[in-house]
Amino acid sequence: MVSERIASYLNFSGKELSEKRDRLLERLSCCELCPRRCCVDRRAAKGFCRTGRLAYVSSYNLHFGEEPPISGPRGSGTIFFTGCSLGCLYCQNYPISHLYNGKEVSAERLAEMMTELQKKGAHNINLVTPTHVAPQFVEALLLALDEGFSLPVVYNSSGYENPEIIALLEGIVDVYMPDAKYGNSRLAGELSAAPDYPEWNEKVLKEMYRQVGNLELDENGVARRGLLVRHLVLPGEISNSREVLRFLKESISPDVFLSLMSQYHPAYKSGERKGLSRRLLPGEYIKVLEYCAELGLENGFRQTELV
Repeated sequence: MVSERIASYLNFSGKELSEKRDRLLERLSCCELCPRRCCVDRRAAKGFCRTGRLAYVSSYNLHFGEEPPISGPRGSGTIFFTGCSLGCLYCQNYPISHLYNGKEVSAERLAEMMTELQKKGAHNINLVTPTHVAPQFVEALLLALDEGFSLPVVYNSSGYENPEIIALLEGIVDVYMPDAKYGNSRLAGELSAAPDYPEWNEKVLKEMYRQVGNLELDENGVARRGLLVRHLVLPGEISNSREVLRFLKESISPDVFLSLMSQYHPAYKSGERKGLSRRLLPGEYIKVLEYCAELGLENGFRQTELV
């Protein structure tokens, strides 16, 4: 039986959700889950993300370090998926995304992780880097619903998405938490091997916002629905941040919730590019904060370590 959350709040039937699962799984035969559109048959091989038919999971646990509406007092039920559709030189989760530390899990095991986290008191299920395993998640979700799963779903991604796939997730995802990494194609190509990132990011953020709108909180300040965009300020790239912020105001909403992050630190292959081998300077972050205020982007979260 489909849980009350899916049946009433999202107005789904079990048949409709099964159809979404089947349509997503079909995409694995010529994979186009992300904008790279490798067209690899992932039922038998692996594409750029280095993932085949089954998802790989690095870890799953209660996480208290996300933005306050995501972690809440009881923690966010994070599931860290191995692999990624981007190739970021400075990735701070590189053991998971690039070195591929994790274990292959069946749909049944993934469903168990979700129900275990619910029993531990998680406010939500937080899918970390789910772009390349969206079909596997929906497959597991159907199984978890039969076991009483009822938590909101947070889609915590790089923002490098195929909007057609995100459209299929309408009614399944409650909170979208994508990155908006780049407003500059050249920089996106140099740092993440994805020069088309800004183009796809703009399309997909518009689709996410269309589905869920601005972030909505419950009586305890915990997110129940909406869009929360993350942007990491990079050293020496203030102009990139300005392009991203301007896009968010003009193309998404001046009321969009934004998490403006300052915690950049050199990691992985950041030493291969001049400028990335140092931390962000306080003055750089302050300039981005000032531009954010100038644009009137007031909703969301700012970090104070550098201010």
